[in-house]
Amino acid sequence: MKTALVTGSGGLIGSEAVKFLICKGFLVHGIDNDMRSYFFGKEASTEWNLKILKHEYKDKYIHHNFDIRNQTKLAKLFKAQKFDLIIHTAAQPSHDWAVKEPLTDFSVNAVGTHILLEHLRLYCPKAVFIFTSTNKVYGDRPNLLPLIEKGTRFELPIRHKFYQGIDESMSIDQTKHSIFGASKVAADVMVQEYGRYFGLKTGVFRGGCLTGPAHSGTKLHGFLAYLVKCIAEGKTYTINGYKGKQVRDNIHSFDLVNMFWHFYKKPRAGAVYNAGGSRHSNVSMLEAIAKIENILKKKAKIKYSRQNRIGDHIWYISDVSKFKLDYPSWDFKYDIDMILKEICVAGHYTKPKNKDM
Repeated sequence: MKTALVTGSGGLIGSEAVKFLICKGFLVHGIDNDMRSYFFGKEASTEWNLKILKHEYKDKYIHHNFDIRNQTKLAKLFKAQKFDLIIHTAAQPSHDWAVKEPLTDFSVNAVGTHILLEHLRLYCPKAVFIFTSTNKVYGDRPNLLPLIEKGTRFELPIRHKFYQGIDESMSIDQTKHSIFGASKVAADVMVQEYGRYFGLKTGVFRGGCLTGPAHSGTKLHGFLAYLVKCIAEGKTYTINGYKGKQVRDNIHSFDLVNMFWHFYKKPRAGAVYNAGGSRHSNVSMLEAIAKIENILKKKAKIKYSRQNRIGDHIWYISDVSKFKLDYPSWDFKYDIDMILKEICVAGHYTKPKNKDM
């Protein structure tokens, strides 16, 4: 039986990876100490999701409650298990929160990733290592694009080279990343380096907005999940700048994990891919509010602040054509309307449902 390690196993992408891999016949070890509740409070805790994993998968899922920076416990685990696949999703995910504790952010995102890579090199160098990076590695450079303001969104001219989405050629230099973005850049580059320098099978996936019903959405992280929660529960949601016309592409957790799966079956050394909803699945803040209001049949309570978040993207859509070229059998299962309907029905209002694998 193949064995996998998933870090951040109680989170959105981690829990999706656990379910997916178990359905593929893997024994899955998960590491998660619910640091999300430390970052964002009890409403963002992943404990509820971990209880589901433990209950539904029993001996197929083995949980480890420790910090990925704990080298003693990590070494013990790696010495006891021979992993075929490592999916690293554990992170401090908010560029707003990172400013509160920059050293914690860097130690979790950059140092934690480096520690995992070194254990990969020492104990299971034949395994495939997949890292969940972020589009924040490009900093605020996308804001320099010649954007056009339209009725409900900002857009690029249709003939612009990035109209279909931003590809991996965009520079990560000379741009404001946010503290969070900088820590993820460090991890991103190190994952590439361990692939290229040591010849390990490592893949970097620079995610846009990652979403799905297993997201413990909160004010500082989890755009769609938190927006749905606010509208459903009658809470006020604050739009930060850009007239609410800022655009994000949203990729469902299943579609991202399915990308991981295709990479695992045909891995490369130090590969980098942008991973988002692309033109297939994107939405502006105003458009998302209107869609959710229609699904829930409830009017949103909206507060508008003219001050945008530092380094926040005005428009970001991922170009996934490089990944599709390398893995032509992969494609999206979910578009933005399917995503929103699923979150509204199965988010934190009913028990999340298992999706088809």
